[in-house]
Amino acid sequence: MKWSEICIHTTEEAIDPITNILYEAGAGGVVIEDSMDLQKEWPSEHGEIYSLDPKDYPAEGVNVKAYLPVNSFLGETVEEIKQSINNLLLYDIDLGDNQLSFSEHNEEEWSTAWKKYYKPVTIGKQITITPTWVDYRSDKKDRHVIELDPGMAFGTGTHPTTVLCIEALERFMPHGASVLDVGTGTGVLAISAAKLGADRVLAVDIDQVAVQSAQLNVKLNKVQNIVQVRQNNLVDNIEPGFDMIVGNLLAEIVVRLAEEGAAAVLKPGGLLIASGIIQTKKSEVKEALAGHGFQVIDELTRKDWVALIAKKHRGG
Repeated sequence: MKWSEICIHTTEEAIDPITNILYEAGAGGVVIEDSMDLQKEWPSEHGEIYSLDPKDYPAEGVNVKAYLPVNSFLGETVEEIKQSINNLLLYDIDLGDNQLSFSEHNEEEWSTAWKKYYKPVTIGKQITITPTWVDYRSDKKDRHVIELDPGMAFGTGTHPTTVLCIEALERFMPHGASVLDVGTGTGVLAISAAKLGADRVLAVDIDQVAVQSAQLNVKLNKVQNIVQVRQNNLVDNIEPGFDMIVGNLLAEIVVRLAEEGAAAVLKPGGLLIASGIIQTKKSEVKEALAGHGFQVIDELTRKDWVALIAKKHRGG
């Protein structure tokens, strides 16, 4: 089968929304080529070898590549993708060059090409995330290893916004907590919460593909007795009583989450960890949280990204 590779040259801020657009358009795989990865110091204490070829990366910015089946609808699909990406400008998302290019590949090429970019990564003091196709073993007994197969859902656990969420879970999640993971994707945050000592985790996503991917990864990591995954839109019809909500979302979606009742599903004094927020939109999100029952008590930053930790007012 022939596949068409569509490459969008853009900014780091636009990675998440463009990736979601591509998957919704039926992409059979996505590769992120971030020029900043060439400057990153990859860990090698466990014997892994990280050798990145500069020729695989843009000189600056980010390439987001997706693979679409070559069929009679390809032209229409590409036009819809272009329009959806351009619509991101309405949300003040910096698209950078926003240049699109195309090439064709055989099925075997695209199904393996993106895997070379996905390496084991250590996060915080307790979590290591590794792809299922890497034989990874840790000699550190206090480190939890999470195996992920992203499949067609977004979220390998290596993006700064995900890293911030996991670091926040390590620092702020009470042992034995009940946790709601909103927009779970591959389930990495729900699994992390379970590994870090949560008693109950509900992971929700509006995308059925993500739900299936998360369910697979939950079983793969043997936390299905703690983590339940289901299709759901934000906090619609969620029963109250959670100690914590965690959501790796866009800033606009965090605002909606606050407006649509995040505080109502938390216990008094419960915490919300919200990531996926670009620095330029931090004030907007903080204002929305303050207006809907939350007080921001801390924030974590990485590159241009922010994670906010907010506490529900005890009188709320």
